[in-house]
Amino acid sequence: MTDTPKLKMRSWLFAPGDSERKMQKASDSEADIVLLDLEDSVMPENKPEARRLVSAFIAARSDRHRIWVRINPITSEFAEDDLAAIMPSAPGGILLPKSQGSCDPERLDELLTQHEETHGIEPASTRVAALVTETPHAMFHTGDYENVPRLVAMSWGAEDLSSAIGASVQFQPNGQYMPVFELARSLCLLGAVAAGAAPIETIQADFRDLDGLRERALMVRSQGYRGMLAIHPAQVPVINQAFTPSEAELDKARAVIAAFAANPGAGTVGVDGAMLDRPHLALAHALLASAED
Repeated sequence: MTDTPKLKMRSWLFAPGDSERKMQKASDSEADIVLLDLEDSVMPENKPEARRLVSAFIAARSDRHRIWVRINPITSEFAEDDLAAIMPSAPGGILLPKSQGSCDPERLDELLTQHEETHGIEPASTRVAALVTETPHAMFHTGDYENVPRLVAMSWGAEDLSSAIGASVQFQPNGQYMPVFELARSLCLLGAVAAGAAPIETIQADFRDLDGLRERALMVRSQGYRGMLAIHPAQVPVINQAFTPSEAELDKARAVIAAFAANPGAGTVGVDGAMLDRPHLALAHALLASAED
């Protein structure tokens, strides 16, 4: 039995599961995680063939730890067929859409446990990420995911939520999200941190606007997000760079740690003319840990 590989989670790139060409292109990119999609991008009549293609594609890969599958919602008629088709190939993880609360990934955990046992896969090695704001009901349960088995990341989405609530506009004139979608972003961040999972920013639909993507990725990272979903390979290098600490950031973090180490027991220390307290020390340690990851 081998340890489950450590996984970077900066960039998560979608590819439709009914297109071998697009799955190959996504997997050849620098994406930390490739998300082969069996949900929104695949029409119901095409799902059986997509399952077959996805399963065969994963089975042929040597980097299966980074090849994940977005299945259909766990309460849908498609989810169990999705798992039955793909689990023999041992994907690295499952992205669970339209999660309504902790009960959904808990049910997924039960099913994955059965499949791992059946197919000789290392127990609990199939990781899970959940999309947690895609319905109005789900918005009220973003804080319920603590101690959910397998859960390593949580993300949010605006498209399904806007459809569910009847919102025809997602963005303000200045390009920022409307308040209800900013609320979804904030609830996802807080819920993920409370659950010990990585908060992952949602997609940017305009894949040509790489400058805007960079600005947005840096902004959400500064608020605590650890990665971002992508819909086009061109977005991946920008996301990876934005979520990778710079040498200047690492040097500053090391200076903060060194200052506290030189003053044991001190509640505050001075660094570069600023007075810093213990929360700054915790942030410095977290930054260095993220760089090691």
